[in-house]
Amino acid sequence: MTPISIKKINVRQLKMTLKNPFTTSFGTLQEKTFFIIEAIDADGNCGYGESVAFDSPWYTEETVQTNAHIIEDFLIPILSEHDISHPDDVSPLFSPIKGNNMAKAAVEGAVWDLYAKQQNIPLAKALGGEKTAIDVGISLGIEPTIEQLLTKVAYFVQEGYKRIKLKIKPGFDIEVLREVRHHFPDILLMADANSAYTLADIDHLQQLDAFDLLMIEQPLAHDDIIDHATLQAAMETPICLDESIHSLRDVRQAIALDSCKIINLKIGRVGGLTEAKRIHDYCLAHDVPVWCGGMLEAGVGRAHNIALTTLPQFLLPGDTAGSAQYWEEDIIQPEVVVHDGMIQVSPQPGIGYDINEAALEKFTVDLKVFTF
Repeated sequence: MTPISIKKINVRQLKMTLKNPFTTSFGTLQEKTFFIIEAIDADGNCGYGESVAFDSPWYTEETVQTNAHIIEDFLIPILSEHDISHPDDVSPLFSPIKGNNMAKAAVEGAVWDLYAKQQNIPLAKALGGEKTAIDVGISLGIEPTIEQLLTKVAYFVQEGYKRIKLKIKPGFDIEVLREVRHHFPDILLMADANSAYTLADIDHLQQLDAFDLLMIEQPLAHDDIIDHATLQAAMETPICLDESIHSLRDVRQAIALDSCKIINLKIGRVGGLTEAKRIHDYCLAHDVPVWCGGMLEAGVGRAHNIALTTLPQFLLPGDTAGSAQYWEEDIIQPEVVVHDGMIQVSPQPGIGYDINEAALEKFTVDLKVFTF
């Protein structure tokens, strides 16, 4: 096969402000700092990847600062020393670097986009995707009052979103879900706990069974698989694992132990599209539904999520809402748009969206260039 032949990588640091603060059990986020990775070949084709780590290590141990260190000091040098013929070659090259999946995914994502553009095919097709449109839901943060939350839910239901996800935490859970379910008896509704509970809360969490939830996401510790099996055996509501899943190995163990019935698949958390595909294929073989979680991505990361979601075992609506729900101006054009709870998959090569160069420059706060 013809080498992908990367000649230059740009590491571009951006800072963008969310339209509205986003609150979870961990805290509140208003500004998002992240990296856009640009992988450029000799013909000027450019592939784009996006990092999803936050400034603080409250979701995983990775941060913007650690991503910069790993990308610049380890991952780019590894790529510069090896010829690759396919993006699937990248993951084995990066495997000696332990952890740091979000850093790996950002670089690997740029390689995948570049490869698809070189092949003149959509990234979705390069991944083996089949869908021409995907169903999407919305993730809503913790609001100051239930009334404010109900107003937001009503808006997004009216907009046609296929599923509503509510962030919960102790003290903002049972009554919230009871009120939302009372006002919206027929919507697909799920709760995301972001590891806010322990096994001591089993009796409390069992109350969720009354609300006909699609799932509860990651109720227990961020690195746990065993305790979730105990909780799942005690609940009718399906458990979905998020933070606990970093690899196919984690998925194999979770399924073997009956720790969950659903997997949230995030590209950054599992180290890239290659590992995400492997997890998808395993879940397909074992009849376990998957869906694509969101990390408050800008347009490049959002486009990668859309491409991944075209794979057939993505049976549940994901978190890939439209750009305008999060940003006054995105870095892609056209921006991601949701109509009646669906996003049409672009047939254009690569991620399917052009870069809004003016916006990219406006939000860039640092740029480092690495030539091979």
